[in-house]
Amino acid sequence: MNIVVLVKQVPDSGSERKLDPSDNTVARATADNVINEMDEYAIEEALTVKEAQGGEVTVLTVGPDTATDAIRKALSMGADKAVHVSDPAIHGACAPQTSAIIAAALSQLDYDLVLCGAESTDGQVSVMPALLSERLGVPHLSGARKLTVEGTTAKVERQTDGGFWAIEAQLPAIVSTWDTINEPRYPSFKGIMAAKKKPVETKTLADLGIDPGTVGLATATSKVLEFAGRPPKGEGVKVVDEGDGAEKLVGYLAAQKIV
Repeated sequence: MNIVVLVKQVPDSGSERKLDPSDNTVARATADNVINEMDEYAIEEALTVKEAQGGEVTVLTVGPDTATDAIRKALSMGADKAVHVSDPAIHGACAPQTSAIIAAALSQLDYDLVLCGAESTDGQVSVMPALLSERLGVPHLSGARKLTVEGTTAKVERQTDGGFWAIEAQLPAIVSTWDTINEPRYPSFKGIMAAKKKPVETKTLADLGIDPGTVGLATATSKVLEFAGRPPKGEGVKVVDEGDGAEKLVGYLAAQKIV
């Protein structure tokens, strides 16, 4: 069983995130960058399938040189090897462009199953698995809260507001996971040390046969036109209860159109 896990490095959602005013893209160089949290669940699920059926887990990421930190985290959890697509021309790429890059990289790999998080915390567009499914011509099982692989069939419980749908598809397939599917393991000291020796192959757009002029900010299908910082917090309103506190409070809420 050859499994590929898509991993993305993102700015830590628990710290301050900024846009670069020079081109309105995410300021990743100065951000506290971490592995996308949702991708850790995909990594854990890949390792679980590997432990049950054998095989190999490959991590695939697209990003700048700093993305190697996310790769090493995945390798320290137990993945076997990694592919890192890095090229200056990718900067500012939109989701469709990124999907073309990932699809090209996947086409150079031998895989039975592709796992990824349902969304990234920086973009939150949740379209990458579906875009890849269309480009590669393989089925996409989305929103998995449970995954079972039986022979050449992948079975998924797709999480819904009212419960779940039971769906399945023949391999190869793409499965996107939610954070309800498992509990990611913590890298052990042994795993961290072993990750330093695991192979990481770096590829450029040329290696993938992609014209640099077709990707990047200049030709992106979507981009940030303008942005503004969060306005400073204003002074609060103090309601003094002199026997009519409830009336004053309701009056204030009504003036703010809250009630």
